[in-house]
Amino acid sequence: MGRATKVVLAYSGGVDTTVCITYLKQEWGVQDVITLAADLGQGDELEPIRAKALKSGALESLVVDAKESFVREYAFPAIQANALYENRYPLSTALARPLIAKLLVEAAEKYGADAIAHGCTGKGNDQVRFDVSIGALNPKIKILAPAREWKMSREETIAYGERHGLSFPVKKSSPYSLDRNLLGMAIEAGPLEDPWVEPPEDVFQMTKSLVDAPNEPEYVEITFEGGIPVALNGNAIDPVQLILQLNQIVGRHGIGRIDMIENRLVGIKSREIYETPALLVLIHAHRDLESLTLTRDVTQYKRGLEETYSQLIYNGLWYSPLKAALDGFIQETQKQVSGTVRLKLFKGNANIVGRKSENSIYSHDLATYGAEDTFDHKAAEGFIYVWGLPTRLWSDKNR
Repeated sequence: MGRATKVVLAYSGGVDTTVCITYLKQEWGVQDVITLAADLGQGDELEPIRAKALKSGALESLVVDAKESFVREYAFPAIQANALYENRYPLSTALARPLIAKLLVEAAEKYGADAIAHGCTGKGNDQVRFDVSIGALNPKIKILAPAREWKMSREETIAYGERHGLSFPVKKSSPYSLDRNLLGMAIEAGPLEDPWVEPPEDVFQMTKSLVDAPNEPEYVEITFEGGIPVALNGNAIDPVQLILQLNQIVGRHGIGRIDMIENRLVGIKSREIYETPALLVLIHAHRDLESLTLTRDVTQYKRGLEETYSQLIYNGLWYSPLKAALDGFIQETQKQVSGTVRLKLFKGNANIVGRKSENSIYSHDLATYGAEDTFDHKAAEGFIYVWGLPTRLWSDKNR
């Protein structure tokens, strides 16, 4: 670990990142610590967080509103890719890390810092996402991770901070670790570490329980242009408001909860609870619209690349050459993915009940069994003969 004199620290206002300010200065000889808090729609009051960093010894405390960039440049490409890690998790937390890394690198350049620091531990995925993303954007800058090296428990970390004049107001203790942004909530730790324990209702903040969800279904229409959601119920809307409103609409019907055993990048399994109402429904609707507007071979080939794409995001490789190459393929596929999808929301389910597009390659006259049928039934016999020929030849030789 190389030493540094001026450091930009990713700052959340929590115990670990607050202690990092002091630890960097006291233990590692850093002269100036500049903190950066990114507003990604987590709902926190960021002005107190900015003030807390200054009070805790930061030279400057930066707060960056990055909500629109988060949605446009990170969430929307993931939706176009139908990115679901292990076919379940829509990467709400993972997508934030390359954006925060970008903001850190830009701040380090602006303020002439020679290192970037974060408060990640040595067991999670985020340390990889930050380190690899920062290294991709600036291969020469030092990366410091005090919490990965100080080997202090939570209680010891608080005691260390208090010895150096930091205060941590007493509040109701929660056994859970929560990470929230505009796209969703990640909930872990405490009793949830037992895969058999059912998550209690009080851990959920974005979705209602099925008991409390409305007893009548609600319909919502989502319009896409080039694979990007642009309107709700026929009303054009900006990206951030689209996510906010859809979170509320979908969440009140109890839609968007995920309870999974997840394979972390560092090799361990982790029980994770997520709430991602808008993001899950958008991917669900987008994938359906693709089935209406893309050819069979493109649709089926893209499915395999979507799994690779989700793994790249989860594994911290947003800025990798393979991710850039896949972006080119995905953007090409999205040129015709425009139209509207109608969903029926009810008691934890978001069922697609209609879709339409000017680019639809669905043909009623070919699909119908009615009098309008234009399909050439005589052609089927020759097609089946040619299609099945290799199988018959093999069977004839090996039966």
